[in-house]
Amino acid sequence: MSHPSPQDRPVPRDQPAPPDRPDAPVDGDGDAGGRGGLRERLVRTGVALVDAEGAQALTLREIARRAGVSHGAPRRWFPTHLDLLSAIAREGFAELAARVAEADREADRTDAGPRARAELLARCYLAYAAERRGMYELMFRHDLLESGRLGLRETSLPLFARLTALVAALRPAAVTGVDPLTAAGALWANLHGLAQLRHWGSLALATGSDDPEALVRATLDAHLGPADPAR
Repeated sequence: MSHPSPQDRPVPRDQPAPPDRPDAPVDGDGDAGGRGGLRERLVRTGVALVDAEGAQALTLREIARRAGVSHGAPRRWFPTHLDLLSAIAREGFAELAARVAEADREADRTDAGPRARAELLARCYLAYAAERRGMYELMFRHDLLESGRLGLRETSLPLFARLTALVAALRPAAVTGVDPLTAAGALWANLHGLAQLRHWGSLALATGSDDPEALVRATLDAHLGPADPAR
């Protein structure tokens, strides 16, 4: 993962933010400075802030301050706080989708079956939750991310559809009597719970271990049946 350049790093709390630059060049979308423009800068600043301090730190005022603009400047591109949070979360879903796509490419190279692919997806999900904790927590706060204007669902729902397809291949409704959508929801809820409990330390306290490999296998066995039915 690339590291932010010096000009993209958050403004230290003890330094005043530089003033807005209304004279900056405007690109074809009306965004000052293209990739370095205000909209992109606000989103990048929000991503850095959520990684460093968690979702609770993502106030409009703090994002604007760290981006080096007045507290009212974000309203130009994000009429509501919800819109800016959704734009930040969309970056997280895009990264998670890229990781899942890479896992699928690896599975293609090894000609892996649905069960192995489901295991790769589960590991990918748990690894992302551990490595990008603040972003992960924001991404699944749909009580905060109900904006339909930024295409957030177009990025998030295909990930669940991928899981559902794997569940359907492994546990078809005709055999189990359970809709794959429901079964995938139960599996996802289990993985999400594992991610949360591992982070809080509760799982290790209760079970004596938070070994992700053992937990992934046990979770998939519980929802999809054992990888080796004869065991």
